Amino acid sequence: MAYVLQARRLGIDTYQQPVAYLRRDGAVCKAEGFEAQSRVELQCGTRVVAATLNVVDGALLNGQEVGLSEAAWEALGADGAAAVTVRHAAPLASFAAVRGKIHGRPLDDAAAQAIVADIAGGRYPDIHLASFITACSGNRLDLAETIALTGAMAAVGQRMQWPSPVVVDKHCVGGLPGNRTTLLVVPIVAACGMTMPKTSSRAITSPAGTADTMETLAPVAIGIDGMRRVVEREGGCIVWGGSVTLSPADDVLIRVERPLELDSDGLLVSSVLSKKLAAGASHVLIDIPVGRTAKVRSEQAAQALAARLEAAGRALGLAVRCVVSDGSQPVGVGIGPALEAMDVLAVLQNAASAPQDLRQRALVLAAAVLELGGRAAPGAGLALATQVLDSGTAWAKFQAICAAQGGLREPPRAPCTHVLEARHSGRVVAVDNRKLATLAKLAGAPHAAAAGVRFFAPLGSRLEVGQPVLTVHADSPGELAYALEYAAAQSNLVTVEDV
Repeated sequence: MAYVLQARRLGIDTYQQPVAYLRRDGAVCKAEGFEAQSRVELQCGTRVVAATLNVVDGALLNGQEVGLSEAAWEALGADGAAAVTVRHAAPLASFAAVRGKIHGRPLDDAAAQAIVADIAGGRYPDIHLASFITACSGNRLDLAETIALTGAMAAVGQRMQWPSPVVVDKHCVGGLPGNRTTLLVVPIVAACGMTMPKTSSRAITSPAGTADTMETLAPVAIGIDGMRRVVEREGGCIVWGGSVTLSPADDVLIRVERPLELDSDGLLVSSVLSKKLAAGASHVLIDIPVGRTAKVRSEQAAQALAARLEAAGRALGLAVRCVVSDGSQPVGVGIGPALEAMDVLAVLQNAASAPQDLRQRALVLAAAVLELGGRAAPGAGLALATQVLDSGTAWAKFQAICAAQGGLREPPRAPCTHVLEARHSGRVVAVDNRKLATLAKLAGAPHAAAAGVRFFAPLGSRLEVGQPVLTVHADSPGELAYALEYAAAQSNLVTVEDV
């Protein structure tokens, strides 16, 4: 049975999960047997949203009201006088396939399509999403399942088409602080006349995603029409994938993967390639950093991931090339959105202070993209990319892309900083990427865009007592103290050997 109730906006942030609130002793809960965590369907006008129910005791709501979280309110497009119809949610039939997967039954095409359609439709609550992610984690998805899931994820959102027969893209699998090469590769490649519609993610478990860093320089939530306009005008863009609904199921999964911190080659491949397919790419370069404290920790694991990416790409009509790179230490100096943006600007402007490791890494990747897409002959890409960067053409193209996306702006600077100095002399022989990333996150990154770490002790460098190793940046004294407390408890953020 359906009930029409008065909507009430409660101003509760439930992190993108629609939540409804009803009085426990109200007529609706009593009549329908609703209890906490029940699934309900909400309808306001033509909009329908599945929500998780929380029950309320006390005077927060009356029996004729339904409270809405911010996510539910926005999804319904409600206003102050809105009437909302509340009813039981339809049974979630596709979850039977998730239960089967948990017990070892592979996902076929039909199961993958049903699950992904329900996820994209908002019909999976977070607990069911977590179950699905866990069932697919580790090595639990084989190649056939990965292909099925990738195709299903690409099919549920919008899919872009471009007039050029060759549309290039690149992606890094992550796990390496400061590796913000996309902001350099896109303007280099676009300046060479190629089409590169780059959608990027926000941070999942890192101190900054590409979209977080780009957002300190220009708007990234510009929508699919804005993305098309920018690419048609400049040949490339760097936008947040969550604003263009190209693979909406992936955006939902990422939201739950973030707190779970579970790795899965199959889910990674599906996430990356579904968005490349949806963005209209024909040729994709994948950067796989390998290091003791990177996401991919061995050459063997990197080759296995590369093989899966390339095989899945072939099956889905994508030309995929993987590059295995050094993941032993951070790239550049900055770790955190604004600090990484400052590194990017220094490279684009050919500043003397520009981090050369970031510059060289970006040039190698841009060269590979140019060769993969046929703009440069094999072996000639590096010279072309270097000429475009050195001449200032890439910087001009980056400024044009930012202007088309809404305007270039200056990255923010944190008001609170503290320098950590070397406690003894020696040569740096190891750097813990994960602990440096954690330190930057504890300082407030990525949510505080100016927060993070500037790192001054790369592998092989010589440190003397009192020499700066890193500087912590934070928006408040409390966040700075919190990060420094963590740093003080770590003995091997940087490992130094006497020489």
